[in-house]
Amino acid sequence: MIRINLLAERELAKKKSTPFQAAQKLTIGCSLVVVATLVTIGWWYLALNRESASVDADIAAAQQETTRLRGILQQVQQFEQQRAQLEQRVSLIEQLRKGQTGPVHMLDQISRALPSMLWLTELKQSDKTANEVLIEGRSTTLTGVSDFVKNLEDSGYFKRSIDIVSSTTEPIQQPPGELIKFQIRAIFQPPEPPKAPAAAQPTVKSGG
Repeated sequence: MIRINLLAERELAKKKSTPFQAAQKLTIGCSLVVVATLVTIGWWYLALNRESASVDADIAAAQQETTRLRGILQQVQQFEQQRAQLEQRVSLIEQLRKGQTGPVHMLDQISRALPSMLWLTELKQSDKTANEVLIEGRSTTLTGVSDFVKNLEDSGYFKRSIDIVSSTTEPIQQPPGELIKFQIRAIFQPPEPPKAPAAAQPTVKSGG
């Protein structure tokens, strides 16, 4: 009888301890889930921190590269401006070099076309075109003005026909008399250089 009672008590104790063990296991399982979740969150947080640090480093490097490229771009713009200024200067020098012979020839032809008893008082460039000039002067006779215009046209350096803009007489006191005050308009046009003679065609002899 005593033995049976001990077995019964063991069975009863075992039945009483089962709910407690189940609750304990549930608590341990939940704790493990929480720990695993915390570990996952911690790992994810560290990964985000590493990625954020990498992105910050890339941004800093990109900013440095942008600053460097901005400086290079400014230098390139300065070089382009300097090159444009140099090209303008070279172009101006070339234009002046090409135009040096024009005024020299024009003044030479005007001086050669002057008849006797006629002199010039002013020579200026017209506002209309670069090659148009206005010539003012005095002559003792109207024939002298006509001869001057004809000489300019015959020189081949001025476009036909030369216009006499005005011609008026003005008195002089000593010696008493009159002078012809004139103004003419002429367009300087250098003659074209002579063309090179065409090469002679070779003659073909026919065999006989």
